[in-house]
Amino acid sequence: MLKNVFEPLTIGHLELKNRFVVPPMVSNYANEDGTCSEQFMAYHEEKAKGGWGLIIVEDYKINPESGGFVKLPGLWHDGQIKSHKELTDRVHRHGAKIAAQIYHAGRETCAEITGVQPVAPSAIPDPVVNAMPRALTVAEIHELVEQFGDTALRVQAAGFDAVEIHGAHGYLINQFMSPFSNKRTDNYGGTILNRARFALEIIANIRAKVGNEFPIIYRMSVNEFVEGGLTTEDSKVISMLLEDAGVNAIHASNGVYATSDKIIPPTAVGHAWSAAISEEIKKVVSIPVIAVGRINDPLIAEAVLRANQADLISMGRASLADPHLPNKAKAGDFDSIIRCIGCLQGCIQRNAQQLPIKCLVNPLTGHESERQIEDDTHQKKVVIIGGGIAGMEAAIVAAQRGHRVDLYEKSDRLGGQWILASIPPTKEELGAFTTWQTHKLQNLGVRVHINTELSLEMIQAIQPDSLIVATGALPFIPNIPGNTLEHVVTANDILQGSAQPGKRVVIIGGGLVGSETAAHLANHGHEVSIIEMNSDIFLGTPSSTKQYLMQDLQQHHVTIMTETTVKEIRSNSVVIETKPGQQQELQQVDSVVMAIGSKPVSFSLEELKNNVSNVITIGDAQQVRKAMEAIEEGYMAGLHA
Repeated sequence: MLKNVFEPLTIGHLELKNRFVVPPMVSNYANEDGTCSEQFMAYHEEKAKGGWGLIIVEDYKINPESGGFVKLPGLWHDGQIKSHKELTDRVHRHGAKIAAQIYHAGRETCAEITGVQPVAPSAIPDPVVNAMPRALTVAEIHELVEQFGDTALRVQAAGFDAVEIHGAHGYLINQFMSPFSNKRTDNYGGTILNRARFALEIIANIRAKVGNEFPIIYRMSVNEFVEGGLTTEDSKVISMLLEDAGVNAIHASNGVYATSDKIIPPTAVGHAWSAAISEEIKKVVSIPVIAVGRINDPLIAEAVLRANQADLISMGRASLADPHLPNKAKAGDFDSIIRCIGCLQGCIQRNAQQLPIKCLVNPLTGHESERQIEDDTHQKKVVIIGGGIAGMEAAIVAAQRGHRVDLYEKSDRLGGQWILASIPPTKEELGAFTTWQTHKLQNLGVRVHINTELSLEMIQAIQPDSLIVATGALPFIPNIPGNTLEHVVTANDILQGSAQPGKRVVIIGGGLVGSETAAHLANHGHEVSIIEMNSDIFLGTPSSTKQYLMQDLQQHHVTIMTETTVKEIRSNSVVIETKPGQQQELQQVDSVVMAIGSKPVSFSLEELKNNVSNVITIGDAQQVRKAMEAIEEGYMAGLHA
């Protein structure tokens, strides 16, 4: 089935064993001095073990002031080469090839990070960062060209197999290339040839220093998706110029900070959405083209290659979710692949806060050298109460350590509230994680007892060595007059199909659950209003996720009322207060849906601790929290069971 993805390919003089590429992604794992930390090296080495053909390491700074993040790698001086040579040696041991991406953030940074005023082709702030840059002088441009070349030479000295020039995502080289950010009228602006001059001079400088056989990859934003920015047609011309200048491959990405949803699209965006764009670049060049954009399954990667839309496939977040994806795909073990669900919570949301990245579905990401699962010398009897995502994760890890594991779930299915989260529009991919967990439980021989509520007497009879409490949470019902009326239900009732709402629905609570339930109902023909007491809905949600969900709600004419409280629920109306003392009544309401939040399911822990020596409470059973935290706690509980 998978033929093309495992065919070798040559970039210049570099032969890759397959078409799977790990693109550069800011991890915030490097040391602040630009050297490699153990965390940084182990993270990339794990992907090499997993069978990726090419790993491109992110954002090597060309000088100390060129970064947009605090913990980036760098090769701006020779003293940094040694630690990066250790990185390349470790990756090479496992048969992978590794490239270093070199970059300058330009106006997409600020003095709080670099200590100096940002620079750019023109003195125009980036609309997202909003820090005023100063325009570079021609002499400074020439100096930066030399720094790019010198950094590439150190990349070669550190044992990397190729260098990638970061000319995408609105960073400095992209800023020169784009009329969106470049308003110069000298030799570096005005025409497409002048705007490309900075990039072409960098390529020439690098080639002169590294020689003709060292591969150069160029990453570009083919379409910036901003008014007055680069279009696909512009980038076809640029690609021709790049090939003529000696670039050996083009990495076809999209977007700038102002359109970050095109750089890292959420789950609402279709799979391989930009493959048709990379195909346009492939039409005008003879060098390999790398496609990227919500490709999270090897079968999708295969389809893109068979359609001749690209030559290589970048699967960044897919490599976070499962660094061993290529090896599993080659073995035909598709059920064991952990698939990226496009949630953005562990990667871009933490990235934007200058925090080390995580992955919601893979707690090992960023902890490769400290959380590896090893067999326990003594097999224990482990009992887990609750079959949600936290409980299942604990069961998987405990079983992988060789323990005898029994999991008890009082309902008729596994997955808990996570199953409900996969019901709203565009969220169906969340179900892939439940499918993976249940497959692993079966594969590891975990004994699963559904429709079974574990009692203290049963626990006493089993006499487990470790007991993990993962009983989850139940919907919180606020004390609003009328909350017990027959037409009042919870979001859980709606999503699990145990309640059929009427035509006109009021949802109390505009968090993610309430808003996604609103989208679900609106997409199925209901007239929906959201009542939220805060100033905005779905607070704390990644911006791209929020953007697409808001578009869905607007498209389906969902009424959103913020800074509003519900005072009373009546038989066919809801009384709300928009301002202190200003009440109004929403008429002809058929159903009211509670989506205020959740509360932990209580369990008598003191009695448990009197009967079991090791009791661990995780997930919502301890405190209502996000799925990423619950899964991580489940993983750690399995390690310590």
